[in-house]
Amino acid sequence: MKKFNEFIYQRPDIAEEKKSFHQLLNAFSEASSVNDAIQAIDDINTFRNRLSTMSDLVYIRASIDTRDAFYQAEKDYFDETLPIIEEMNTDFYKLLVKSPYRKELEEKYGTQLFQLADMAIKSFSPEIMELMTQENKLTTEYANLVAAAEIEFQGETYTLAQLSPFTQNKDREIRKQATEKMFNYYAEHGEKFDNIYDQLVKIRHKIATTLGYKNFIEVGYLRMERIGYDAKMVDVFRKQVRDYIVPLANKLYDRQKKRIGVDELKFFDENFHFKSGNAKPKGSAQWIIDNGKKMYAELSDETNEFFQFMLDHELMDLEARKGKEGGGYCTYLPDYQAPFIFSNFNGTSGDIDVLTHEAGHAFQVYSSRTLGVPEYNFPTSEGAEIHSMSMEFFTWPWMELFFQKDTEKYKFSHLADAIQFIPYGVAVDEFQHQVYENPDWTPAERKAAWRKLEEIYLPHRDYGDNTYLNEGGYWQRQLHIYEIPFYYIDYTLAQICALQFWKRDQENHEAAWNDYVELCKLGGSKSFLELVEAANLRSPFEDGAVEETIDAIENWLNGVDDSSL
Repeated sequence: MKKFNEFIYQRPDIAEEKKSFHQLLNAFSEASSVNDAIQAIDDINTFRNRLSTMSDLVYIRASIDTRDAFYQAEKDYFDETLPIIEEMNTDFYKLLVKSPYRKELEEKYGTQLFQLADMAIKSFSPEIMELMTQENKLTTEYANLVAAAEIEFQGETYTLAQLSPFTQNKDREIRKQATEKMFNYYAEHGEKFDNIYDQLVKIRHKIATTLGYKNFIEVGYLRMERIGYDAKMVDVFRKQVRDYIVPLANKLYDRQKKRIGVDELKFFDENFHFKSGNAKPKGSAQWIIDNGKKMYAELSDETNEFFQFMLDHELMDLEARKGKEGGGYCTYLPDYQAPFIFSNFNGTSGDIDVLTHEAGHAFQVYSSRTLGVPEYNFPTSEGAEIHSMSMEFFTWPWMELFFQKDTEKYKFSHLADAIQFIPYGVAVDEFQHQVYENPDWTPAERKAAWRKLEEIYLPHRDYGDNTYLNEGGYWQRQLHIYEIPFYYIDYTLAQICALQFWKRDQENHEAAWNDYVELCKLGGSKSFLELVEAANLRSPFEDGAVEETIDAIENWLNGVDDSSL
């Protein structure tokens, strides 16, 4: 197989593609036997995989360099084309769920495909295609606005990702200045960020009402493919977070305040964990990759094969640079059966988190690449995040490769961060519920709502004299809120599952790892709650599951003398 830069992109002519696709649909609808129907589905999936590969090649290459005129133009083309592709998929789903061979097809492909098809049908109509195109263009505008940041600091120019290490500096004044510079960019472009989101909320509300729903929440849940649980169950989970996790997070912030020696823990102190400095990887990006290779070779035969595949085909773009989109992700190119990892290494411990988190996604899709159903490449998002977050913990025994004498620092802050993240993740989810229940809110009303949620879930947070943050602007840095509405509770649900794997790994590595590998092989062939059961984990919605999981973590953290680190 070729290397990534040799993968060929060819713009699909969407008018011709529609004609070809409907011929394939006709063959499926006219199938005179189960075997004919299966052959037709396989042909349809081959067709869909090709379009998905082209779309993802554009997405990757446009995010690697937002200044590449060719791939930005192709991304614009796909912003307009993706709703048409979604219409094509929905046409297939409509035939699939009504197939006279449904029972036999469910036996071959599993019932999950049919549940996903039902949800896709409910969240799409040709009437909303123009609205979806507008939505796609606005999310691209947001991503490009974030990527365009060039911030002057200490005589140099940095992107937002490159500025991030300064927010962890030992010098408190540097931390403060870097944090202010970062959020000054959002404040200075506040009107644009407000306007983009205002348009997105109104467009999404119109999509929902056009489809016959009261508001976008129902559409958001359908798009996120929530199977087996609803908004009421999520609300109960959020209550568990308020009752059991917020108090523990507050204790950890109190410990951090004493540990770093400040009278008041300000917002710009939150990313600084130890007076002697945070744990950082002790080498370059290439050195990290070389140690990553050793780590995955020793972890298991499966991870060794997977990581070597990623290296051989150059399927990772990891370092931050100007013009590169922010954040990190893993996606999949089905025609090559190849995952791709994108990130922005910046010299912090987050580089190792990416190497394990995104590699967890990539290892899962590599493990399930032969399932043969595009919908099963990845699980639904809350299921997918179990793989990524759990891989972060399964790789703990190799952290000394990266952090050397600071390994205990890393482990303590990594586990504490996992706990402290959950209230924030839940706040992001509740914020989106409120926003889409009130689509006519002004930007100021949205910010006020966010600030109230911070008081509930992040009561320790002290923004000092930063007006933009005190007025509730922090959420604008969270790309999921703009680009993938309701994709955030997923991280918190998965974190509870990953922490269970951490606990089990301490007790019996072999049993925990075997369950994890089998979970990865299942891909997206089961729903979130079915995957949790298959992995011998407790559902985060189950009464007592959160409390029991958190107790084990608190006991471990209490056993560490963090003041000596």
